[in-house]
Amino acid sequence: MAIITGCQNKPRILHQNIDYTVYRDKVVQGEYTAQVLPDGSMTSNYKSPANAPRRRTIELKFSINQKDNELPFASNHQIVVKPENGQYQTPLIIFGQQYLDKEAGIDEALELDVPMTVKLDMSPVFNAFEKDGYYEDLNGDKIYKEDFKGVFMAGNIVPLNFDFENLQEDVQLQDTDGDHIYELTLNINTHDPDRYVKPGWKLTRDISSYPQLKTDNNLVQALYNMALEETVLLSEEDGTFRTGAKWAGVWTRDVSYSIVLGMGMADIQRARKSLLRKAKRSRIIQDTGSGGAWPVSSDRTTWALAAWELYLISGDQLWLDYCYQVISNTVEDDRKVVYNPNNGLYRGESSFLDWRVQTYPRWMDNVDIYSSMNLGTNLVHYRTLMIVSKIAELENMPTQAEKYADWAAQLKKAINQQFWNPEKGYYTQYLYGRYFTYESPKAEALGEAFSVLFDVAEEKSKSVIENTPVLTWGIPCVYPQIPDMRPYHNNGVWPFVQAFWNMSAAKAGNETALEQGLSAFYRASAMFLTNKENMVAENGDFITALNSDRQLWSVAGNLGMIYKIMFGIRFTPDSKMTFSPFIPKTYAGEMQLSNLKIRNKEFTVKINGYGNQVKSFRVDGEESGLHEVSLIGEGKHTVEIKLANNSLKGQINLIDNKFHLKTPETSFDGINLNWTSIEGAQTYEVFKNGELFKTVKDTSIDISGPNAEYTVRAADEQGDVSFLSEPVLHASNLLITSINKFVRDKSISVASSPPDMTEVSKTKNRNIEWSVIVPESGYYKLYFEYSNGNGPWNTDNKCAIRTLWVNGEITSPVIMAQRGLHEWASIGNTNIIGLKLEKGNNQFKLSFEPENENMNFENNKALIGNMMMIKI
Repeated sequence: MAIITGCQNKPRILHQNIDYTVYRDKVVQGEYTAQVLPDGSMTSNYKSPANAPRRRTIELKFSINQKDNELPFASNHQIVVKPENGQYQTPLIIFGQQYLDKEAGIDEALELDVPMTVKLDMSPVFNAFEKDGYYEDLNGDKIYKEDFKGVFMAGNIVPLNFDFENLQEDVQLQDTDGDHIYELTLNINTHDPDRYVKPGWKLTRDISSYPQLKTDNNLVQALYNMALEETVLLSEEDGTFRTGAKWAGVWTRDVSYSIVLGMGMADIQRARKSLLRKAKRSRIIQDTGSGGAWPVSSDRTTWALAAWELYLISGDQLWLDYCYQVISNTVEDDRKVVYNPNNGLYRGESSFLDWRVQTYPRWMDNVDIYSSMNLGTNLVHYRTLMIVSKIAELENMPTQAEKYADWAAQLKKAINQQFWNPEKGYYTQYLYGRYFTYESPKAEALGEAFSVLFDVAEEKSKSVIENTPVLTWGIPCVYPQIPDMRPYHNNGVWPFVQAFWNMSAAKAGNETALEQGLSAFYRASAMFLTNKENMVAENGDFITALNSDRQLWSVAGNLGMIYKIMFGIRFTPDSKMTFSPFIPKTYAGEMQLSNLKIRNKEFTVKINGYGNQVKSFRVDGEESGLHEVSLIGEGKHTVEIKLANNSLKGQINLIDNKFHLKTPETSFDGINLNWTSIEGAQTYEVFKNGELFKTVKDTSIDISGPNAEYTVRAADEQGDVSFLSEPVLHASNLLITSINKFVRDKSISVASSPPDMTEVSKTKNRNIEWSVIVPESGYYKLYFEYSNGNGPWNTDNKCAIRTLWVNGEITSPVIMAQRGLHEWASIGNTNIIGLKLEKGNNQFKLSFEPENENMNFENNKALIGNMMMIKI
């Protein structure tokens, strides 16, 4: 009898894989269980494997000016901490010389809360300052004495981390007596509550104003209520959404993606006010990104996706009028500064993947990133063009509607021509390089999802969903991973990306992908009892380089699983709410969404069954074959949906996580291109001027010959490749033109600068004209030397922008991204511009145009040096 009862009460499994099982009332992951209790509350006994007792061997690294510039990548000082009298002092470490303790690796536990004093000898740096005026770091960058702001410490022990871009004063070493010996004392191996999951969750906030879910799936019910409570906690007193528990304020892309996923339906007024915060000068604000925000990062047009969603929900004509002005102005500026007419794509950083070293090879600087073209970012631009075209049509502007529709069609064609990888069956990550463009064949989850959701993949949608790599823990942001990198964007799963992927799987009709994706999403929310910002792709843990509870777009993704997938709610420009639900068979049951207030109507939606085919659709008891309701008028209505219980299944590319090979480092000795040997490499692919030149097993090749660019990547036995090495230009006859001699105002308003530089700002040298005698006609590549010390290289909003004219015609924008706060002696190169020139005299001009306004609007300043030009 006991056996029979046990079989009858066997829990219903939603999804099971080798790492965890998701039930209708709990999640089991090895020894850990997250359980829904009868009262709707939840418990979890999850413990992060990263919280195992800390060993005595710790790793440290030092940073000048908050950059990873002391030791080679992934090489750190190794210190064995053995406290005496409860305290510990490190040996004297010399900056730039790796210290390896002879007992490194000792298997003993480190005591908690140990005061540690670190002593660092900075003499090599200051000796170079005195001798040369600058210190050349391991990356080849010159740090001038005047630009030295301090030395900071990073490490792998709490409270340290290896997030070099965000090192703060609390980890800055000090030299109190001028002997160049810097010191810092801090307590290590301290207790960090953010590294532990709270044991339980219970609803304590009033969520009655939001759409109410009622389902016999207790897990889904509890996690939906948790998401609503976290929505309350993310609602600021000023009427906006904050970005996360740790992240105050409204961020353009975060709030925009959140609105598209579900926050627009949950709280339209707060969503609207949040979007209004992210527009200025009737243009969208790019508030985050590398090197001074826009145009290095160019995904601010995510705002358009959210603004359109709010119009569809509200039908507000005044909102539509406002949105057209903001979006069209933004699109027009982007067309002049971000669009690349040579290949029909838009330049700029990967959307949301804006921690440079987590996504790009380390040799790429912010100007290189601007010049690259990313899949997801281009799809956002495509969707924006489609939206602004539709708005123009609704605003009775047929000429503008046609123009934007044409731009969208051209971009769609370019995306499919240049990103599609027929061998892998999905799109590639981005195009990058210097003088020539190369392909990064990695998968990018957000871009793959958007290709399906935005109808760019079309007949290839099935292939994208079936072939894009997914892991048991969810879909990784990129695949394969960069080696020797703390999880965040790299080796990371982001719930909001998972949500968009789930929506694309539903649209493509792949039940296997949807079931796996839903369960990956719910597994994390249940185990951690909050909607975390991200998790580790390798093991599903939540301890990454940076993380936050109740991240806005993660919460929105949880809501979106209900609104956008299980109920399949969409809105149309003709004031309709449509339903195209998709419920996997394992999730089958009865669901009800009530208190759904759209415009002046209130809806209760009931759904029963599984699949994606509607068998019966009733509105207020009346059968309808349209699967939609009108939003015009007032009243309360009940929608009843019965699904046809059709099973679709489908294939997915469920594989193990993988790290690709390290990036080769190249050098040129005048005849041979040489590169470092890479562990695990079977062959090396050598590219010349953008095309595969040779595949070799050696680490050297003769490149004597005419002007050309070379770069190398390593391939493993499965054919997966590393990033390309930093391109090497083998060239002669470089034409150098000093801009300084063509300006009247040669004054410089910054404390330090290299000689013969010209300051350009909104008031100084707005237009500079000069001529160059070109020795022979042909195709040339040119760039400018520049300096921009207005802000740090990883954030802020003061990227300098100018327009280059050649022989009376606009040729290209000139991008001068930030290189470091007050680091005016740090010289970089602008984007490389290709153009045809005739033999003889050619006229050049740099000007400040209206579209050159950056996101700061006041400070648009840089120093420009020589113009460098070469015929290739």
